[in-house]
Amino acid sequence: MKLYAVKTKKVDICDDLVETVIEALEKHNLHLEDNDVLAFASKIVAYAEGRVARLSDVEPSEKAEELAREFCLQPEFAELVMREADRIYGGVEKTILTLKDSILAPNAGIDNKNAPRGFVVLWPSDPKKWAEKIKTEIERKTGKRVAVLIVDSGLVPLRIGTSGLALAVAGFKPIRDYRGNKDLYGKTITITRHAVADDLASAAHFLMGESTEKTPIVLIKDANLDFDDGVYGPSDMMMPAKECIFMGTFLADRRD
Repeated sequence: MKLYAVKTKKVDICDDLVETVIEALEKHNLHLEDNDVLAFASKIVAYAEGRVARLSDVEPSEKAEELAREFCLQPEFAELVMREADRIYGGVEKTILTLKDSILAPNAGIDNKNAPRGFVVLWPSDPKKWAEKIKTEIERKTGKRVAVLIVDSGLVPLRIGTSGLALAVAGFKPIRDYRGNKDLYGKTITITRHAVADDLASAAHFLMGESTEKTPIVLIKDANLDFDDGVYGPSDMMMPAKECIFMGTFLADRRD
């Protein structure tokens, strides 16, 4: 598998992402082939959708004021988290733990990093729809059957730092199911499923970086994927909370 960092111009609100990626690929002398994967940072998708909010335009509620005091956040930021989150669980200083689009995410995916001063960037409103739209438009303009992956930063419980998280996929199966297969010793595998899209998102995230890299797109070639015509969003890559080892434990409210 080969990955190519694709630097672009600064993506502004309502820019055409397909034109941006085609222009950037040409500039880097990179050529699309069938079964290539284009990974897009969720932030440029959000910019293309106009999902950028000016904090001074937000009127915080009383509940937002309380959250802001509890977790040392701006009240306007806390208000946006409340509006975007499907559920709020708690948090630590500077971060609120939320459920957003079936994903356990800090601050409902809202980020002030790489946003203009006084602004924040929200998650795309429908990552699945965006993945399908980008894939269809690229294929129309280039004639190549490509796959699209929308990537954001994610967290793993008790691990320091971010890694890649797949918000949406178009063109390959995001999960590889090993249940029923045999291991090296002939034992039947009972629970293992491989989060292929998240692994690929982490590889892309490594090249994208988290600050001034200006690398919001990664071209991936020769990936060992199960290509298809499917489109998959957050709910297609999640399990019920009661089946998750982390959430299931918390929901059971077990104590020492």
